[in-house]
Amino acid sequence: MKDWERKIFSINSKNAFNALALEAFNYQYNNISVYRDYCNLLNVNVESVSQYSQIPFIPIEFFKTHNILCENYTSEITFSSSGTTGTVTSKHNVADLKLYESSFLKSFTYFFGNVKDYCILALLPSYIERGGSSLVYMADKLISLSKHDDSGFYLNNYSELANKLQQLNKKKTKTILLGVTYALLDLAEQFPQDLSNIIIMETGGMKGRRKELIRDDLHNFLYNSFNVNKIYSEYGMTELLSQAYSKGEGIFETPPWMKILIRDTYDPFCYVGKNRSGGINVIDLANIYSCCFIETKDIGKVFENNKFTVLGRFDNSDIRGCNLMIE
Repeated sequence: MKDWERKIFSINSKNAFNALALEAFNYQYNNISVYRDYCNLLNVNVESVSQYSQIPFIPIEFFKTHNILCENYTSEITFSSSGTTGTVTSKHNVADLKLYESSFLKSFTYFFGNVKDYCILALLPSYIERGGSSLVYMADKLISLSKHDDSGFYLNNYSELANKLQQLNKKKTKTILLGVTYALLDLAEQFPQDLSNIIIMETGGMKGRRKELIRDDLHNFLYNSFNVNKIYSEYGMTELLSQAYSKGEGIFETPPWMKILIRDTYDPFCYVGKNRSGGINVIDLANIYSCCFIETKDIGKVFENNKFTVLGRFDNSDIRGCNLMIE
């Protein structure tokens, strides 16, 4: 859609968000056959939809079984979920890679400021090894844009990473260590040290490598191992083009073009109020050529000011590579 990028990144009110969500819904209903068929099966009267909360959310499983892409568009890149051995992975065909890059960069800037001010270190071994990861793509671009000589990826070279972190911490260099949860735990066990000047950001996921931990136990271990008083987190997934971030205590916040709704556990077409748990539905307006309205398998709560927390996953769901610690 022409000028879509300009529109979503200039959202400044609830009304503006609602108007663009409705525009996205009508566009995707008319241009994504799978989504249109799904809406028709639900007997949705498109003309009567006047609020974003009335828009149908496509079950995230559809990304495993269907090609979710607007008609007359082709994929510039296909991202795939990590999943577990033997499971069917999700495929996200991205028609506009520039829009994805704009989304994650503007989101980073919204929460943390200019990426050029940071040294970015990425400890994402399982993602790097399999390829096709949207998280690795984002981290690689942030590393490149940071233009810091010490920025880079680390696979299993924990000793080298620990030494680098020690140097950066001592110099008080603004640094973000972005890591998959099990790898951060490995680093904490093998090289506990003072990283009080480093932002430790976990992306979630044990990938079957370690026993799942409740968030409080995980964060307390990292607090003590690295002498930090906050553990940051990133909430994203293969099927989305935007991310939410937590600056501590597992409370996430979305950028203005992204919104979280909580559906009733027993009635997916009914929403619960603030501070009540249920299934997480995500509106991601950057996902215009795929689907902006996704019903996830995560469980959470929403609070004031677009803040939310992730409590776990529905039973029998695949383990995923975003924040999935159960509490």
